[in-house]
Amino acid sequence: MVVVVIRLLSMLICSYSGYRIAVLLNDNYILRTPQQALAIIVGIILGLLIGFVVGGPVGRFTANILGDLESVFYKVSGADIFFSTMGAFIGLLVALLPSIALFHFGYPGYIVSIVLFLLFGFAGARIGAIKRSELSTIFRLGSSFSTDGTPQARILDTSVIIDGRVVDIAKAGFLNGTMVVPRFVLGELQAIADSADTMKRSRGRRGLDVLNSLQRLDNVTVEITDQDFPEIMGVDAKLTALSKISGMPLMTNDFNLNKVAEIQGVSILNINELASALKPVVLPGEEMHVKIIREGKEPGQGVGYLDDGTMVVVEHGKKKVGAEAAVIATSVLQTPAGKMIFTELKEDRQED
Repeated sequence: MVVVVIRLLSMLICSYSGYRIAVLLNDNYILRTPQQALAIIVGIILGLLIGFVVGGPVGRFTANILGDLESVFYKVSGADIFFSTMGAFIGLLVALLPSIALFHFGYPGYIVSIVLFLLFGFAGARIGAIKRSELSTIFRLGSSFSTDGTPQARILDTSVIIDGRVVDIAKAGFLNGTMVVPRFVLGELQAIADSADTMKRSRGRRGLDVLNSLQRLDNVTVEITDQDFPEIMGVDAKLTALSKISGMPLMTNDFNLNKVAEIQGVSILNINELASALKPVVLPGEEMHVKIIREGKEPGQGVGYLDDGTMVVVEHGKKKVGAEAAVIATSVLQTPAGKMIFTELKEDRQED
């Protein structure tokens, strides 16, 4: 589209130039009267052809420049642009005061004034970008303008949205403030919801319902951001880049994304780790009741689960499969997937 517009403008300018050249030749009597109309027509046609040829490379060059600028603006947040612009404007106003007096000194005063405008404008832009978090707090502009990674603003990953537990945490009052959802995450959710696979479609629709539930909460604000990174492939990489630029922590349940983001210095909030930390502490020798639902890997073992999903391995529990049994904890093992509690039947211990 840019190439077409530039080419049309080039043809318009060159055709007008051809017309003016033909008129100039006529006014100076270089051409005879019968040839004047023909000269104007030829000048316009030649101008159109030259404009068409020249407009192509000029249009493509302009399109490349605009594309590069667009990529730069995608990487820069709106808050950075806002505070940098305001800082530069204030810097120019400050430079204007001494420049009014310097204008009376003629050419040297103009040079000094230009230097002052450049210096104060640049300094104001840098100060506005660096101090935007403090300025946003002073002017009460909200967490969207803050870049200090405060817990009031967090980026939600697709896995967290589909998981749904974020709503329960927010309802309990442990999660407040702004939940930032990038537009490319919404696109991924919609693609999952439109999948031909029934399971994926169900998970995608659940994620959209979770977002609707978050929006209805009074203590949470869901903010959709259009900031994207066209040069980066993959939603996970885009999320990591957005978190690094904005300084906001990333909420995710994706184990691989968790590790990669941590390597890059991104602050991670993992709901699975939170759930694991909130599970009741079981000490060796503690008695509990658990329903044994299947056999274990080792001979004679039975396996059950607590209400919070913690796996309980019961020695000699195979004979109790399908029944509830009193067990005594012997040890607790922490794994990347969660806790595993090893127990033995209470009746076996009493017999011993």
